[in-house]
Amino acid sequence: MSKPLVAIVGRPNVGKSTLFNRIIKERVAIVESAPGVTRDRLYGDAEWLNKPFTLIDTGGIDSGEDIITRQVRRQALLAVEQADVIIFVVDGRTGLTGVDEEINNILRRHQKPIVLCVNKVDTSTNLWEFASDFYRLGLGEPILVSAEHGRNIGDLLDEVIGHFPADAELKEDDSLKVAIVGRPNVGKSLLVNKILGKERVIVSEIAGTTRDAIDTRFQYRGRIVTLIDTAGLRRRSRIAGDLEYYMVVRTLRAVDRSDVTVIVIDGTEKLSEQDKKIAGYAHEKGRGIVLAVNKWDLVAKETTTMRDYELGLRQGLQFLSYAPIVFISALTGQRVHQLFDLVSQVNEARGRRVSTGRVNETIRDAVALNQPPSDKGVPLKIFYGSQIGVNPPVFILHVNRKDLLHFSYQRYLENRIRQEYGFVGTPIVLAVKERKR
Repeated sequence: MSKPLVAIVGRPNVGKSTLFNRIIKERVAIVESAPGVTRDRLYGDAEWLNKPFTLIDTGGIDSGEDIITRQVRRQALLAVEQADVIIFVVDGRTGLTGVDEEINNILRRHQKPIVLCVNKVDTSTNLWEFASDFYRLGLGEPILVSAEHGRNIGDLLDEVIGHFPADAELKEDDSLKVAIVGRPNVGKSLLVNKILGKERVIVSEIAGTTRDAIDTRFQYRGRIVTLIDTAGLRRRSRIAGDLEYYMVVRTLRAVDRSDVTVIVIDGTEKLSEQDKKIAGYAHEKGRGIVLAVNKWDLVAKETTTMRDYELGLRQGLQFLSYAPIVFISALTGQRVHQLFDLVSQVNEARGRRVSTGRVNETIRDAVALNQPPSDKGVPLKIFYGSQIGVNPPVFILHVNRKDLLHFSYQRYLENRIRQEYGFVGTPIVLAVKERKR
């Protein structure tokens, strides 16, 4: 089940990014500060009244026809197409403009819930003067806010979550959910067809044939699997400037819904920034990860070709050192059966539990082999550790001083736990709690 998607749209300089920052800092997503994780400020996780959602910030929609303006407009409309709710931001100081009316006409054609947000209302007097113009848009009661000062943000979010589906309508299932993600035209749809053994989705050499994520259920070794094939670009939107933006927007929901994410990489090309962004998001969300290098049948091979490519992949994705790599050909079926064997192993590892006694035994051994850091004669002391969660595995360490647990030593402990208990393909979260004196 994916979280609702909320898009912030409007013309330039109405305060969209300020509003975005104001909302997400109420509940910023917890991410691992590991080197090499590429993050994008385009989206953020937020929560209001125990209802989580994904918030997307878009560029300003303008009526200009220069190339940059057209690309920004396309990017914003791609987000609108995917959104469950739209926050339409206008400037209360400037009043209603012709561009606002044009945007309103565009948004209403999408037939999505629209919340009209009148920003930059920094006063509590004469509020009717700010709101009166905007009733002409026919979007109901405008919500007057000041994103800069945090005024009425709660009222705005009350209205937004009011358009989310009721809890009773959100159905969970216990199938193993596997997302097939990657850049456009890396062979995702062809891989899905090969896995299913039939022509389930259209395959084309044109990047962007698949418009939306398509779910397909099948049985694998007695387990029901939901395969999520993610979209590429629509044909009419095939513009280089849109690729990175679209990739992030489309991939968010598939990764959020998955237990294991298969990141498909084109073996005929080098690792790209888009590949890193997809991998970084899946890593931060704690999903199981398998790296599938596709089109391996097209690669000219020498003795060390596979080893060299894997080395380059590990260097480019240092934060995914735990993720297994499989070299496949969706066209010929080479090693595709191995792919789902790995998916099953990774999913099992995500749900694995380790007893407190065994965790502490591993920590004691690790400390004996590599002494903890110290500061001014005061050494780090790890009193005990325990596992407190799964999917992904979460461990908590009780220590004398949190500041002494340097990142390098924390990563060392993580690797020891991973090696000891076979946590393949899944992130491990190490939380640290300082014992009060």
